[in-house]
Amino acid sequence: MVDAATNPKFLVESLSVHYPDGTESLHNISLQIPRNAITVLFGPAGGGKSTLLRTFNRLNDMVEGTRYSGKVLLDGEDILTPSLDLVALRRRVGMVFAQPVPLPMSVRENMTYGLELAGERRRRNLDRAIEEGLQAAALWDEMKDRLNEPAHAMSGGQQQRLCLARVLAQQPEVILMDEPTSGLDPISTAKVEDSLQSIKKKYTIIIVPHSVQQAARLADWAGFLYQGDLIEWGEGKNLFIAPKVKRTEDYVTGRFG
Repeated sequence: MVDAATNPKFLVESLSVHYPDGTESLHNISLQIPRNAITVLFGPAGGGKSTLLRTFNRLNDMVEGTRYSGKVLLDGEDILTPSLDLVALRRRVGMVFAQPVPLPMSVRENMTYGLELAGERRRRNLDRAIEEGLQAAALWDEMKDRLNEPAHAMSGGQQQRLCLARVLAQQPEVILMDEPTSGLDPISTAKVEDSLQSIKKKYTIIIVPHSVQQAARLADWAGFLYQGDLIEWGEGKNLFIAPKVKRTEDYVTGRFG
């Protein structure tokens, strides 16, 4: 198991997030996100887990007037600095949303669109990115002969894995995932989870799962958030089997209320 305290990818120190309506979505959060592991953020709705997830690539900034206090260090650099290049940050920290949103293009064009926007025109490099991304998302065997077909013709599970592959083609350092399997059937969900286990050796993955069961299956590290507070943080195998805080125990055992 990776030690979260040793050279973490993200170091969060006393983070609070305020929305324009005066709501404080996160209260004084501190934690360390380890490299090359799956970190799960879980808890009831409204607990702040999606806000924390979106802080890692500053997507909360899309709500005008959002204010931060504290620090969020990515490889030692505070990403809450007002002068930070957000485009560069979001290339390093990619995002996969709950609902797959393939572009109205072919599978191939979905995979190369971002790279071409960044200036990549060499066919060899684009072809390699397509294959490597689809392989990592466990989609290559299904789509290698269908790259010129429209992405919207794919099944929902395939579309979600395409969105993951599209992020991987950008070669980010971190992948954020907000309930990425909430609309998928069990077989497609299992394929996405298997893909995450296979790629975590190369990427840092932070996920808000759609259920406690998924959280327990995936978590190398986990944080339980409730009403904006980080209630408990630790290794997944310990937190889900022997939580130290009663509120966490009640939630993971279904007695929460």
